[in-house]
Amino acid sequence: MSRDKKDEEEVDDFVQLFSDISKSSVLQGCKKFNDLKFVKGKPDEVCNLLTQLLYLLAQGELFNPSEMTDIFFGTTQLFQSQHPQMRRLMYLFIKEVAENTAADEVIIVTSSLQKDMVSTNDLLKANALRVLCKILDTAMLAQVDRTIKPLIVDRNPMVSSAALVSGHLLMKDSPEIVKRWVSEVQEALVSDNSMVQYHALSLLYRCRGHDRLAVTKLVSGLWSGSKRIRSPMALCQLIRYTSTILRQSNTSEELSRAAYGFLELCVRSNRDDMVIFEAARAIINLPDVGPQELEPAIAQLQLFLSSGKPVLRFAAVRSLSKIAMKHPDAVTRCNDDMEAMISDSNRSIATLAITTLLKTGREDSVERLLKQIESFMTEIGTSMKVVVIKAIRQLCMRYPRKSGVLLQFMHTCLRDEGDFAYKQALVNTILDLMDKLDGMKTAGLNALGEFIEDCEFPQLSKQVLHVLGTEAPSTGTPGRYIRYIFNRVILEVPSVRAAAVSALAKLAARVASLRPQIMTLLNRCQLDDDDEVRDRATMYVNILQKQMTLDAASEESSAKNTAEMALITDGLPEGVSVRGLEDAIVAYQMLPPSDVPITLDTLPIVLGTPEHQETADDNDADAIINDGEEDTYEDENSDLSNKQNQMSSDNYAAEIYQMEEMANVGNLLKTVGPIALSEDESEYNVQCLKHIFPNGTIVLQFNVVNTIDSQLLRDCKVELEFEDPDYWNVVATVPAPWVSYQQPGKTYVRCQANVDLGLECFQASAISAELLFFQCECDPTSGEILDEEDEGMDDQYPVESIEISPADFVTKTIINNFRDEWKNLDVDEKVETFELDMFDDIQSAVPSIIDTLGMTACDGTSAVAPRAKKHMVLLAGTFSNGQMILARASLQQASETGGVRMKIGIRCEEEDVAELVMSCIA
Repeated sequence: MSRDKKDEEEVDDFVQLFSDISKSSVLQGCKKFNDLKFVKGKPDEVCNLLTQLLYLLAQGELFNPSEMTDIFFGTTQLFQSQHPQMRRLMYLFIKEVAENTAADEVIIVTSSLQKDMVSTNDLLKANALRVLCKILDTAMLAQVDRTIKPLIVDRNPMVSSAALVSGHLLMKDSPEIVKRWVSEVQEALVSDNSMVQYHALSLLYRCRGHDRLAVTKLVSGLWSGSKRIRSPMALCQLIRYTSTILRQSNTSEELSRAAYGFLELCVRSNRDDMVIFEAARAIINLPDVGPQELEPAIAQLQLFLSSGKPVLRFAAVRSLSKIAMKHPDAVTRCNDDMEAMISDSNRSIATLAITTLLKTGREDSVERLLKQIESFMTEIGTSMKVVVIKAIRQLCMRYPRKSGVLLQFMHTCLRDEGDFAYKQALVNTILDLMDKLDGMKTAGLNALGEFIEDCEFPQLSKQVLHVLGTEAPSTGTPGRYIRYIFNRVILEVPSVRAAAVSALAKLAARVASLRPQIMTLLNRCQLDDDDEVRDRATMYVNILQKQMTLDAASEESSAKNTAEMALITDGLPEGVSVRGLEDAIVAYQMLPPSDVPITLDTLPIVLGTPEHQETADDNDADAIINDGEEDTYEDENSDLSNKQNQMSSDNYAAEIYQMEEMANVGNLLKTVGPIALSEDESEYNVQCLKHIFPNGTIVLQFNVVNTIDSQLLRDCKVELEFEDPDYWNVVATVPAPWVSYQQPGKTYVRCQANVDLGLECFQASAISAELLFFQCECDPTSGEILDEEDEGMDDQYPVESIEISPADFVTKTIINNFRDEWKNLDVDEKVETFELDMFDDIQSAVPSIIDTLGMTACDGTSAVAPRAKKHMVLLAGTFSNGQMILARASLQQASETGGVRMKIGIRCEEEDVAELVMSCIA
């Protein structure tokens, strides 16, 4: 305690040293730098002034140009002193301010730094080299290139390491010059110093990073001669590079065996714990690794479990827990060691040990493990609690007979204190068990119902209320859940009350015997203080009252359910989103008045949402186990740019209808895109969206981004050239008046198909495009035109061609019963068989087929069972001429190694339309 108090006093003294300084006093003191007697006679005061300068810069203090120039010139006088502490602070100050200093002032310092680089003092050499490489530009670097190269192989490791690190800094702006140092860097690679070896290997890898073959040659050359690499840090880096090579898809089998042999050698023979663990982790993260390949890594991790170092025990049990996700049997040999870790003083280690045992343990040990978890569940953090819950989920799937015990444990956890992430993990796990295990629905609903009685998170309450309204009607006693739901109407915030009203309505819609009593509760809800709650209650009361009237008038009430009742029970039809519905209504209001009733079919936008969405597997979402495991093996030299601006509009139809050139285009059927027509690094980023309208009208919207800050684009438009001008012609063009720096501009081209020539104009074709504009110079800072009288220079910029496909003119169509529609559409069927070798399995083929044809998957056929060998997809769509298209695609796995065979039949009243849609696949 006395030591802690002493440390606090030292910190207070340090803070007080800078508490009273001011910018003016420091500037006044820095004028003494020009006095050589003061610099050499009072080095401590000079160091104090430099420290205060650095403190002011760190605090964000601003110096005007004249003040900074005076300080900078004064600091250069300190080169005349050899005081080591003063020189180090001077170098640090120059490095901090050099980037914001004029180039002619930096040149003054450069000559002094070059002298220090050739001095006999190694400390000055290293520090001067770091500063010089920080402030040099490409032109100046070429002049000192010969001075830097010998320092890479300097006898002093501090100087050599500084030169290599400087090479890393210079690779960004002067890679060609740094690559000339390869021979010296290779010589430094065999240095006796660990840090020099590490920096040399990293720089050598960056120099060759653009050439995959050269990288492979470099890394594989060090496997056989690995005795040269003695630095643990360099070996860890080499292991990561090796893992990168093994992750590449085109790695030969011979090279893969050699790489794995190197990793195994590091695991078995190296004496450094860091190298052993890095190699073991690399083996664990290999793609498609099997139990046999994991054996050396598991054996070494098992030894780490009994280490006296907590960090090694934690690393080992975390890695074993990750292995247990895919290969639980391979980790079983470590169970005895992990059981001894349950009582570890570090609760994170104990938690990971128990969760791993839950994944690998026997069925008869479940109750014992749960009791041990309960003893310290309140002592661990949220992230570790989430790991425990996900491990319990896996255990339920592995031992379904223990699901009742495990559910009771989670029910108890729901009643305990915890934050949102923990409670959400519990709720999601219970919902997953209800969905995948038989007989768990009632127990799960009871647990969730009791949970929302005291739930302090509105988002979770709404989620549970939705589940109660959907699943409770299928239980034996649905009436018992009315109390859980209606209590939320009385006690909760408006958003939860609104969700409770919807849950009550779903319960009443599906259980006719409960409608009278639920109607009483909904009538009370019409008096709520919140308008959304009142609106929902009023709507549901009217719908249910109408249905109850039909029930009283007919004995077969189930056959007379209204369409509004289907809206309560099933929600919006498949493929319709709430946001899309809102956009459609806004666009509808801008159309000319019509007497046609508003329906989903008459709205001007196809209300589509993605049919196939990837969902993350909970098994792979372990935040603690997987944190930081993947990104460490990525190529350091890969810096993918995300400069492309994703420009979109909330409502395309509303924008198009406001333009005079687009008058009478009709209802917007669909929008395709955006499609990139230029590279991300190009001067002008161009995207295209295809807006499809009836009768062969298509409006091409081009979003243009100007990436040059010194120019403006005036009257920016796109000129098109069709493959066959007889089929298409341009009706109107709407240019973008101005396109400023990084501000997207929009230009439109309206095209019309010559429908008199038949459907041939809708066949696949390419449209050549070129961006035309007037280039005007502007101020990069303000964006204002330099010369307002200058009309700009006429310029053009070619972009990629625009592909037109028959699927662009097919809109998604929502039908309630596909089989009845198929039977009623009694026309000749167009049938073809295709071999889809580009797909490995049916799961990957189905979403691509749906997207290629531009149609909607009906009756839930977009979902494919895991590892399915056969599947039928039912598709519906409408061509732009109003013809309905129906398709049945039967898919079959061609072989175990990959490939899918598809037999598809398409029906349409116009045979030419069916052939046109079939050509999308061919």
